[in-house]
Amino acid sequence: MDSTKSNATNSGRRDLSEQIKEVTKDTHVRAENTQLMLNYQKGQITLPQYKLLLCSLYEIYRALEDELDKNSGHPGVEPIYFPQELARLEPLERDLEYFFGPQWRKRVTVPAATLRYTERLREIGRSNPNLLVAHAYTRYLGDLSGGQVLGKITQKTMGLSNTEGVAFFSFPAVTSPHRFKQLYRSRMNSIELTEEERRRVLDEAVRAFELNIEVFDDLQKMLSITEGASGDGGKGKAPTTPLTITRSAVAQFTLGVCAALVTVGMGVYAH
Repeated sequence: MDSTKSNATNSGRRDLSEQIKEVTKDTHVRAENTQLMLNYQKGQITLPQYKLLLCSLYEIYRALEDELDKNSGHPGVEPIYFPQELARLEPLERDLEYFFGPQWRKRVTVPAATLRYTERLREIGRSNPNLLVAHAYTRYLGDLSGGQVLGKITQKTMGLSNTEGVAFFSFPAVTSPHRFKQLYRSRMNSIELTEEERRRVLDEAVRAFELNIEVFDDLQKMLSITEGASGDGGKGKAPTTPLTITRSAVAQFTLGVCAALVTVGMGVYAH
């Protein structure tokens, strides 16, 4: 993290959004080039892969949005708190119900990396809410940037119609993603931070990418097991047996097809 701290010190007067973009440049590229994300961008993702990704995204966003809700009045969270426009939990629940049926909550299984990610979100929500901005910014703006493209890739690849199974990619309350991202960055840049607090936020942004890379990599490792177990390479509802995953993975949905994420990333790290 030394380089992160150095960059923060040398550019302490710059906007926080620009600093995050700078310090996460290398990890951003690494996230884009994980095998799972490369497959996704090529339209080679399978239904079992997509289901696994949705499960992990659900747990990540459940933790993130729980902590944002709890800390909505905190000076480091209030400026970037847009639940009506950005919340992903309800769309993810609709997608999971579409694929797994009414009892979908019993079928959501995630790898250890996803649990490490959610534990980190809950930890900083309790101890240092200022750091939540690093995760919210990279995830939400990434999803907003790449959602339209990824949603179309997913629909085409899996033969899905309308918004069934792809509600995650839709932001109906955001009429202009470009203008909204400008507003979000402006609000984020208005957060008052000491030099030390700013360093910690930048370090956390790098950590967010690393957590997402771990999730994507571990999800890819699990695919050979889960695809054989689920055995339903077509479209539609859940397999007759639940997914059985015992290891780790998911990254910031930074896929604006330039990344992803969502973020788990499904990610999409477009800044």
